[in-house]
Amino acid sequence: MALILAPSLTGCAAGAPAPAPTSDAGDLPPGVTVALTQQRSDVAARQAEVQIHNGTGSPLRIGDVQLIDPRFAHPATRVVDRTSTLAPDATVNIRVQLPEAACGAGDDAASTVTFAYENDENDGSDGRSGSATAAAGELFPFLAELHRRDCVAQAVDAAASVTFGDFTPAAAGSPATLDLAIVPTPGADMDVVLIGIRETNLLTFAGLEDGALPLALEIASGDDATKAIPLPLLPSRCDPHAVQEDKRGTVFAVDVTVDGEPGQFLLAAPPDLRGRLLTWVTQWCGG
Repeated sequence: MALILAPSLTGCAAGAPAPAPTSDAGDLPPGVTVALTQQRSDVAARQAEVQIHNGTGSPLRIGDVQLIDPRFAHPATRVVDRTSTLAPDATVNIRVQLPEAACGAGDDAASTVTFAYENDENDGSDGRSGSATAAAGELFPFLAELHRRDCVAQAVDAAASVTFGDFTPAAAGSPATLDLAIVPTPGADMDVVLIGIRETNLLTFAGLEDGALPLALEIASGDDATKAIPLPLLPSRCDPHAVQEDKRGTVFAVDVTVDGEPGQFLLAAPPDLRGRLLTWVTQWCGG
């Protein structure tokens, strides 16, 4: 299973202060604020970003970063092991890898950010270094929904592996075929119904109903039959930048019920399939 969005900065930007602070002071250096965000390109990779703003008036270097949240089994840490240097009044978004969800935690749990830092003094004398910890809010709500979808995905995965299988391109004007492969988990003791799969901003389906292709596939306890459902795939847009600027066009939302409870999880095409899909859209639209 693979697993919200808002524009955000992805590097150091002088003169670009963070939005209104959403963090408690904690033991942050005076003038430093932290917040959490997520870009479209982070979704499929299950990543988020810790935004740190340097309001100290002197350079600030950020080392190790951890996002600690009871909704995840382990702390989230930096994707790239490096030190980020922030000029005065600069902001940096540090990407962290989200671990497996801890599904016993509530959706309204609080997040805490811890990071190592060095702060120079304005007079050129030795500054200070240490580790700062503070509660961090979200620039827009995304963690609760991400956690809910993660936990639905875990429940579905306990009943069956649901992945994308074979992809058969088609000429312009006709739908391609993308298989949805379902392999039941031996000994599973829950019932899952795949209700439908939703279109993305780039791809849609022939036979769409209210934004989703109906599936109505039940995976009952004790079911051991492997299934492949052919999905009739079509581009939903052909404007020139649709593929070049795509971030989430191959991440599909799947509506389900698990033991009668409705939910939704995200199913992302793996990198090799994503490349084939984007190439096909380009060819289909150009034809």
